[in-house]
Amino acid sequence: MTHPKLHFIAIGGSAMHNLAIDAHLKGFQVTGSDDEIFEPSRTRLASHGLLPDTLGWFPEKITTDIQAVIVGMHARIDNPEYVKAQELGIKIYSYPEYVLERSKHKHRVVIAGSHGKTTITAMIMHVLKACNRKFDYLVGASVEGFENQVSLTSNSPTIIIEGDEYFSAPFDQTPKFLRYKHHIGVISGIAWDHMNVYPNFDAYVAPFEDFADATPKAGALIYSQDDSIASVIGAKERADVIQLAYQAHPHKIIEGVTYLTVSKNDRVRVAFFGEHNLKNVSAAKAVCTRLGIDDEPFYKAISSFKGAGKRLERVKERSNFVMFKDYAHSPSKVLATTSAVKRQFVERKLIACLELHTYSSMNKDFLPQYNDTLNAADQAIVYFNPKALAIKKMPLLSAEDIQKAFDHDNLKVFDDSEALKAHLLTLSWNNKNLLMMSSGNFNDIDLTEIAEHIVQAV
Repeated sequence: MTHPKLHFIAIGGSAMHNLAIDAHLKGFQVTGSDDEIFEPSRTRLASHGLLPDTLGWFPEKITTDIQAVIVGMHARIDNPEYVKAQELGIKIYSYPEYVLERSKHKHRVVIAGSHGKTTITAMIMHVLKACNRKFDYLVGASVEGFENQVSLTSNSPTIIIEGDEYFSAPFDQTPKFLRYKHHIGVISGIAWDHMNVYPNFDAYVAPFEDFADATPKAGALIYSQDDSIASVIGAKERADVIQLAYQAHPHKIIEGVTYLTVSKNDRVRVAFFGEHNLKNVSAAKAVCTRLGIDDEPFYKAISSFKGAGKRLERVKERSNFVMFKDYAHSPSKVLATTSAVKRQFVERKLIACLELHTYSSMNKDFLPQYNDTLNAADQAIVYFNPKALAIKKMPLLSAEDIQKAFDHDNLKVFDDSEALKAHLLTLSWNNKNLLMMSSGNFNDIDLTEIAEHIVQAV
């Protein structure tokens, strides 16, 4: 059977290229366009023969033999390929609408929240795979044991979806997680982010209330009891909806290793750590229980979970040093990640380095949200790239703006990546840990090179 032809507008996006690759692997005829494609999307698309020959938009690519056009958020509302698809009457989907179309007969689990959703999704995927369950998935990072970040099949009864609160498409300002129409929903926590989309806290919270209210009868809503906003929303009375609150899993830290307390005499060693991840594993367990996974197989599986890509990922380590990289960028993530590393290695000094990379983090009006977020670090470093500000057409930042916002007694600010690298290489690293946090790449600094230099010196 010949599969339909699909065209992806803005195919180079993080989510879009994964969806395109999965469709290609499932036998669909896939084409796509974009005006800029960065790594790792470029290499991954090229490896599957999906990289456009020429960057740009070409309405002549849109022909009547295309069954559906999927439009990414990077495209504009006047995109010539989108306009041509409208003129020809071709079915047009946003990314989440297309995922729903391919999973409308499945049991849909959607993980939402300002933080933790990638790790919770990855934990659930890891456990289900270990238990030989058949399922589809959509996750925002690489997960060990899974070749792609998306898998949509015709016969899996369940799909696990990481659902974010960003708009669905240029033509649809509905938050993505509302488009998936969950049967089981998770709210991991709520902390204002994405100032370019949600100008104030109330505007940011409203979609999460809608998400909780959209839980169907006989469905389940699982929420963090320790998060003040999520707990208020989650505990609101909803007829015929199962509402489950979770907290950090009971645990012990012994010589820098975290053990989950399963019973009075039984502990399970795990590779992850930090209060936030102990909450994440409780959320994952609540979902897996709803999906019929018993305690024993859950704990057996979770003991081998190593984490999602770029989530407290160990770059290099020695007996008295570890270098971590983490995707943390919002205030709540920075606070949780920095605190987790310090608490896990209380006997070591912690140097925490944060790149301001997102629209919110580089906005002077939002910067005060970072107050005290790096306090667990013995030394704090904040880096920003003036070129990124120029690209986003944002006002310049000064070291004084950042110093005032973070209010840390031992904070250095860099706006030159080479100067940052030189600084890191001149420090003494005996009995210290380094935490590099960013949703970007520190202007292409080679973290592995820095780590290699450090471990040779300690």
